[in-house]
Amino acid sequence: MNVLLVYPEFPDTFWSFKHALRFIGRKASSPPLGLLTVASMLPADWSKRLVDMNVEQLTDEDIARADIVMISAMVVQRSSAKEVINRSKRAGKRIVAGGPLFSAEWFRFSEIDHLVLGEGEVTLPQFLEDFEKGNPAPLYQASSYADLSATPIPAWELAKISAYESLSIQYSRGCPYNCEFCNVTALFGHRPRTKSAEQIVAELNTMYYDLGWRRNIFFVDDNFIGNRRQIKDEILPALITWRKGKIGCPFITEASINLADDPELISMMREAGFVSVFVGIETPLEESLRECHKSHNLHRDLLSSVRRLQQAGLQVMGGFIVGFDNDPPTVFKQQVEFIQRSGIVTAMVGMLQAPYGTPLYERLAAEGRLQAEISGDNTDGTTNILPKMGLNQLREGYQFILRELYNPRGFYRRIMTFLDHYVPPRIGVPIKGGEIKAFIKAIWELGIKGDERREFWHLLFRTLIKYPKKFVHAITLAIYGFHFRKVMQTNEISSTLRIP
Repeated sequence: MNVLLVYPEFPDTFWSFKHALRFIGRKASSPPLGLLTVASMLPADWSKRLVDMNVEQLTDEDIARADIVMISAMVVQRSSAKEVINRSKRAGKRIVAGGPLFSAEWFRFSEIDHLVLGEGEVTLPQFLEDFEKGNPAPLYQASSYADLSATPIPAWELAKISAYESLSIQYSRGCPYNCEFCNVTALFGHRPRTKSAEQIVAELNTMYYDLGWRRNIFFVDDNFIGNRRQIKDEILPALITWRKGKIGCPFITEASINLADDPELISMMREAGFVSVFVGIETPLEESLRECHKSHNLHRDLLSSVRRLQQAGLQVMGGFIVGFDNDPPTVFKQQVEFIQRSGIVTAMVGMLQAPYGTPLYERLAAEGRLQAEISGDNTDGTTNILPKMGLNQLREGYQFILRELYNPRGFYRRIMTFLDHYVPPRIGVPIKGGEIKAFIKAIWELGIKGDERREFWHLLFRTLIKYPKKFVHAITLAIYGFHFRKVMQTNEISSTLRIP
């Protein structure tokens, strides 16, 4: 059986880092972890080929050679996924699909032969058993959550590893919180389910020894510290032991802001090799936090929490939202002021959206305040809700935020604020030819051609004089800014063409 596993293309988004990755000759941020895990669960005698359309083209010959085309996608990949489906149907191929897009919108894909929804560890074996008997059903939906102790190591041998900036690993699924706008609990539940320390170390050994990987490793958990006891008692001690004697492989993850309340946990994460964490801050306004049930962000000095993480060697990436019912007209300036003061350079600000299956979706549907389907892109200037402040005011305020945060003056000032408070961890990452080329390209693109020439050179000389050990961070963040501005410019243009 010849199986073609296809990962559709991402549009040019905030998190694609497409414009930044070309500085170092990489094509995508990370391989499709879900599809590679599915590949490990398929029969050993099946022939498998992966085409990640973010790093290579899907050819007609690829489709022609396949007996089965398996597709996984997120909502933001909807357009490319539909193209893959249409091409496969025209070629007369059997299509099997799963992943977040199809789990949320399965009723919109009647042309797919077999929808295998929910967690693959639960539904894929059911499909394979029926397929072997010759009577696979058109729809498989999970009635339970997966036991991650049975999750295999991804089939990394199928991926073109050199095309990526980071590899991914998943320790847990599920989140103990209930943010109204978030679909994580709808997909994975409230109780964090986890892999063992032995599983995590086995996956890391595969990356480090079998693949020779020395770059970023992203723990893709929606909340890495959801099971805090196991993290502190088992996972982090195992990571600290694994880290000894190794170079490279800095860790990145996502966590709730109350990580800042636990100095012991922060210290252990730093020792284990974590260098960056994405935090859902959403808004500095307490009424809006109460509205969306973001209880763990309440009754705290958010700015001080961010500072503690930065001073401990964790670069904070932040998620922010505007468009809550309790947002006043001043929210846009307040968001800008908070983000600038925090030194959160990678600040993803989006208009509130209501994903299918979330409490927010149900509430707004009952109020008659939903419109077009969700795009899945948090920063494209669209929303599927009718905000209380009015759609025009929300859009205008959102564009104001983007202009203030990502114009060269505001962005480079934020980098300098970050460098003033950041204490980098001691993790040796080997400098290779790609990084040297990236620096030369940055000089040309940002320091000579770019509109940010003045800000770029000021940042470089200031960093060399005050913080020479942070020089690589300064260059990296400047390159990020190049990507962010490209994306924001594209979204601003497209939003003016979009019919309300």
